[in-house]
Amino acid sequence: MLPDDAPIISFDDHVIEHADVWTDRLPAQYRDAGPRTVIDDDGIRIWTYEGRRYQPLGLDAVAGDDPEEFKLTPKAFEDMRPGCYDPVARLADMDEDGVHASISFPQFPRFAGQTFVEADDKELALRCVQAWNDFVLDEWSAVDTSRLVPLSILPMWDPQLCATEIRRVVEKGSKAVTFSENPAALGLPSFWSEAWSPMLAALEDTDTPMCLHIGSSSRPIVPHEDAPIPVVISLLNLLSMTAMSDLVFSPIFNRHPRLKVVLAECGIGWIPWMLERLEATWTKQRHHSKINTEKTPRECFRDNMWACFIQEQAGIELRHHIGVDKILCEVDYPHSDTTWPNSRAWLRESLADVPDDEARRIAGGNAAKLLKLAIR
Repeated sequence: MLPDDAPIISFDDHVIEHADVWTDRLPAQYRDAGPRTVIDDDGIRIWTYEGRRYQPLGLDAVAGDDPEEFKLTPKAFEDMRPGCYDPVARLADMDEDGVHASISFPQFPRFAGQTFVEADDKELALRCVQAWNDFVLDEWSAVDTSRLVPLSILPMWDPQLCATEIRRVVEKGSKAVTFSENPAALGLPSFWSEAWSPMLAALEDTDTPMCLHIGSSSRPIVPHEDAPIPVVISLLNLLSMTAMSDLVFSPIFNRHPRLKVVLAECGIGWIPWMLERLEATWTKQRHHSKINTEKTPRECFRDNMWACFIQEQAGIELRHHIGVDKILCEVDYPHSDTTWPNSRAWLRESLADVPDDEARRIAGGNAAKLLKLAIR
């Protein structure tokens, strides 16, 4: 089972950006067009950017709330737990939860910074990307870089700018970057394109993991117009299955053999079956189509990919079919899937029949090795 002294590292949490993240950092001429908050007609504080209005989803900040009281309507900063946006309060919430360290994805920019990809003014968008990264490095994580692990976004519309930003943020202490699970869905080149080579080379050179969060393609699966939000949420993991298939059949791991890819908030129970399916397809179909033939799908996953889970028993039981060293845990604070403040209790229960050494690796050891963190 999970030893009492085993550190937990959550590889998927989120930070709710406070109102001054960009107004504090953008040059004066950009502040009106850049991200800022205003009070709408209903008295709710919402984001505006380039004249567009962005209403936050209430489910984005519900840590500590009763699920029976979850709402889709926007939630005011004053009604959120301070740990959503205040790093000192976040550390206190992590202490209550028994979590040692956490890596947090963006909220307003969306999980991979898609908001800035869609912007009209790309010079402003680049400054917004850099401002968010500086907020994380100089404010959010600076409170305790060993626990609030810095993650960065990229100017995805330009691979060379991505490479430059990777080197800049890694020099400042960033431990990972977030990127789209399917850039082609955003109107960008696919992972099959050599256009991404400068960015991927920078990731290899700096030994920086690329995290692909579910939903970072901005293309959720909506079966029909009557489908409510719970149906859409339940299908999000299929986007990670799609990303895995796309990556292992592409030439990306042949061209960049040292690339590290994390499927974030993806679940793991599906991975053994998916690897079987990919292997069978690769064996029978690789001869007539132009796909990766240098490494099998299992070899690609073994050498280059990791995956996260939350409150899942099936994946733990199948851990040896996945690879114990490929499994990362998550808390998803403060989203509606979060296990806060009972994360250590549920993880201990999930790992009750798992040998201590394996439990340590799943809880935090694998993440520490991947992120190059010093933990006891």
